[in-house]
Amino acid sequence: MSQEEEYKESRLVERLHDAKTQQAAFSELVKEYSEPLYWQIRKIVLSHDDSNDVLQNTFIKVWTSIDSFRGDSKLSTWLYRIAVNEAITFLNKQRSQNNISVDDADMFLLGKLESDEYFDGDEAQLKLQKAILTLPEKQRIVFNMKYFDEMKYEDMSDILDTSVGALKASYHHAVKKIEEFLSKEN
Repeated sequence: MSQEEEYKESRLVERLHDAKTQQAAFSELVKEYSEPLYWQIRKIVLSHDDSNDVLQNTFIKVWTSIDSFRGDSKLSTWLYRIAVNEAITFLNKQRSQNNISVDDADMFLLGKLESDEYFDGDEAQLKLQKAILTLPEKQRIVFNMKYFDEMKYEDMSDILDTSVGALKASYHHAVKKIEEFLSKEN
């Protein structure tokens, strides 16, 4: 993060903690972070409509807990952590409501992806998504953050509250599993 971005973020946090400027600052936060958070959530829940619901829940949680943000981490890190947790909570709730075992969850998500009218990927992208869905949830999140978002391990560590070494190992294992899956598919 550049000095300018750090200053902008710290200024936004100040405005979020000031009752007079809080609503305007929150609108700015929503405008600034909606798209990146949406795509992070979408990589976890896969469905456009579900992603919008989770994004809305994320911003509700941010609004109701903004006063508790102490600035121990970057604002963006805090937002991503909330978004990831909300997405995982959403998936767990769906599994529970639909009586789906953890083992069958990937097929459930794949079905949602294939029926999502907003998925505009080609066959290769669908194969990659199928491969990603074979990963355990944590590896899937780590893979998406590193592969698609090119996120630094240090930032992922802050978001997921996991050591850099563990994240590197998760990513390495995820890549191997995906390569294995794709080689079997061809």
